[in-house]
Amino acid sequence: MAASRPPGPVPGRILGFYALSVMAAEGPLYGYMLADRIAARTDGAWRPGAGAIYPALDSLTQRKLARVSSEGRRRVYRITPRGRDTLRDVRRNLSWRARGGPDLARLWAEIAGPEDPDQFLVDTFRRRLDGIVTYLTRETREPRRARELRAQLRTELVRAEGRLRESDTGTSRSRTVRAIAAGAP
Repeated sequence: MAASRPPGPVPGRILGFYALSVMAAEGPLYGYMLADRIAARTDGAWRPGAGAIYPALDSLTQRKLARVSSEGRRRVYRITPRGRDTLRDVRRNLSWRARGGPDLARLWAEIAGPEDPDQFLVDTFRRRLDGIVTYLTRETREPRRARELRAQLRTELVRAEGRLRESDTGTSRSRTVRAIAAGAP
């Protein structure tokens, strides 16, 4: 299968961080395995070629985040303690952003330059929601945890719908909170 490139910019270090993540969870990997894994995770939308994979893996070894060894004709990469520390720091940073870091979607909408930035945001939301639903239905995980995650997603969607209704009626969240605090129905 020929390498395909996703439309738009791809974060330069995502391949390296993803490789560290796979190595930490599943053990050693080689370049073709990483490309297959990415193709599977993106439903075939992106399969990075050797010209992207190996520079990313080589960068990990140069920064001592992974080490490489030869096994037959393959170069096999393993995460190092420094790589585990780096991955932990990246995850901590991403977790913070998910909980309350700045939302840069509007900036990306302007960078992307569509004629309708609002539609770009709706399309981005739809793609993310589709990705979440696919993730929750495809991944093998404990059924109880999957149900909890789906319930959490439904709760967030209901909250978002409530905020949309408030914006449709011109009711701001602060006015609603003040009205409830004052005893209004």
